[in-house]
Amino acid sequence: MADHSRVWVKCYTNSINIAMRAIVSTIIILSCLLLTSPFLIGEVKIPSIVGNGMVLQRDVALKIWGWATPMESIQVTFLGKRYEATTDLKGNWQVKLDPAKAGGPHTMEIVGSNRIVLSDILIGDVWICSGQSNMTHYFGRHRERYAKEIARANIPEIRQFLVPTTAVLTGPVDNIPDINWVRSTPENIIDFTVIGYFFAKKIHDQYDVPQGIINTCVGGTKIEAWTSEEGFRDFPEILEVIEKNKDVDYVERVNAEAAMDREASGPKKTVDLGMQKEVKWFDPAYTPLNWKRINVPGYWEDQGVRDLDGVIWYRREIEVPESMTGVKGQIKLGRIRNADEVYLNGKRVGATTYEYPQREYALAAGELRPGKNLLVVRVTNQNGKGGFIPDKPYHLSAAGQVIDLKGDWNFKVGEAYRKTRPYKQGINAQDQPTSLYNGMVAPYINYAVRGFLWYQGESNSGDPESYRKLLPNLIEDWRDRWQLGELVFLIAQLPNFMDVDYLPAESNWALMREVQLETALNMPQTGIGINIELGEWNDIHPGNKKPVGERLALQAMRLSYGADDIVASGPIYKSQRIDGNKIILSFNHVGSGLVSNNGEPLAHFAIAGENKAFVWGTASIEDAEVVVWSDEVPHPKYVRYAWADNPDFANLSNEEGLPASPFRTDR
Repeated sequence: MADHSRVWVKCYTNSINIAMRAIVSTIIILSCLLLTSPFLIGEVKIPSIVGNGMVLQRDVALKIWGWATPMESIQVTFLGKRYEATTDLKGNWQVKLDPAKAGGPHTMEIVGSNRIVLSDILIGDVWICSGQSNMTHYFGRHRERYAKEIARANIPEIRQFLVPTTAVLTGPVDNIPDINWVRSTPENIIDFTVIGYFFAKKIHDQYDVPQGIINTCVGGTKIEAWTSEEGFRDFPEILEVIEKNKDVDYVERVNAEAAMDREASGPKKTVDLGMQKEVKWFDPAYTPLNWKRINVPGYWEDQGVRDLDGVIWYRREIEVPESMTGVKGQIKLGRIRNADEVYLNGKRVGATTYEYPQREYALAAGELRPGKNLLVVRVTNQNGKGGFIPDKPYHLSAAGQVIDLKGDWNFKVGEAYRKTRPYKQGINAQDQPTSLYNGMVAPYINYAVRGFLWYQGESNSGDPESYRKLLPNLIEDWRDRWQLGELVFLIAQLPNFMDVDYLPAESNWALMREVQLETALNMPQTGIGINIELGEWNDIHPGNKKPVGERLALQAMRLSYGADDIVASGPIYKSQRIDGNKIILSFNHVGSGLVSNNGEPLAHFAIAGENKAFVWGTASIEDAEVVVWSDEVPHPKYVRYAWADNPDFANLSNEEGLPASPFRTDR
């Protein structure tokens, strides 16, 4: 018995020693985690998107998450129910709330070692609005066009969560601090995405359900930047780039080398003569000598200045009646390539550092003088044609009166850059694959949404064939990340842009539209808004964005809200049949019937035989179909419609006013 007792005591002692070692090890691990964790004892934290005024997605289980001390108990109380969680060894916690119906406002309480109370919470529908600059464009860039809508924008059930540009190469981040949900008011809407707002407003007006917009987009970015690393598992070359970019030292080295090479080989700037003397060229005291005439708007390369990168000064004296003085005014200078500084009577009244924004510069009361006023514009251009872009507003206005600024100006070259060999390019984070996903999408994949709005493609238009894989890949990737099934994905098709071709031609923009359309047709729960007539030939950022948002809303109503009785799309090519020397085209989404939307005969239909030598055809509507023929093509085989960068005279639509999508039958 004594021997058995000794064995029992020894086993018990060993067990105690093992347990004590385990406890000590756990204490050491927890201590290390606490020392390295940003979330120290005494503070429960939540991501910025889980905040006051948030819109939560209705009718689905909701994740609420955050961080606290490891192994801490957390309680979340919402809609009369209490949910509990315990943080893991890294301090992460998460609870899953039961689905809830639309409504609000509600309050949520989160309790750990501290207490957080969130108020003014709505339950409705949440949408990710993403892509590049056309989705980025906010009402502040379109105040005049949408003045009435801005004044009426007091709709507190429409809210936006605006994500700042955050490009991260090293991997996904879990939060971007200091962002708030913002209600739609005339003051706040200035920062709302125009497309996202008009989309949300149409849905809200139709269904009376709160709408939340997560606005996460960056101008000039490619689709690769928005896809996760996991989403590139079938793209080994892209994965290699991502892995390299995780090395901070490598990125810094490449950028340092590029900076040195640019310094040694980039454009050689000298001195702007207009800024060199004590009396500058914008000063009314300056006496202009040997200035030449030039027309505004227009590019200087088209007016006798050959291939100049540098600085040109524009000067014009304007007679202003006394009735326009003593009040606020505005100068509109269209768009300028690339940067400008504007001076009125020697005072700098505005400046823009890049090409795309419309130049609209406010004048304070008293800045306009009765009689002669001096307007000087300093234009800097780094490459391509420089000057004032045609077909834009150029005028001075005050007190309801307008002075036209188009016409003859005087100009003088201030500086001509000396051109040298091409130089190395550095690594711009937001241009790199997965960088914007890491910083601007990854933090929100726990936040339940109803779907996605996507307006992007301009920056990938140089390689449409790659986009055939990249766009479906992004859609699958985001659906995988959210783990909420086949979430609705809505694509804004690229509109018309650039010079008009008056003969049939090839077009990368047409190819991009084809990729966008085929993706929408081939993937479940994917829709497309057709915008072919909403563009501007000289502006990649067309101002008519309200229909873009509303057409995406029609697609959402069809795909996500079960509105099978509405016409949600313009005509989409279905099939063709050949009858002698004619090709007869059938369409889906004809609505109440096919029409010419401008009262003229159908245009921009090209027809070809086996050789694919396309010529313009004659087209007519017959019994909800389109018949195309040409005497030049006795044995036709293929048709193309609106197949161009800017098919601005394409005019097929349905009676509901929705345009037909461009297409070709020869692919």
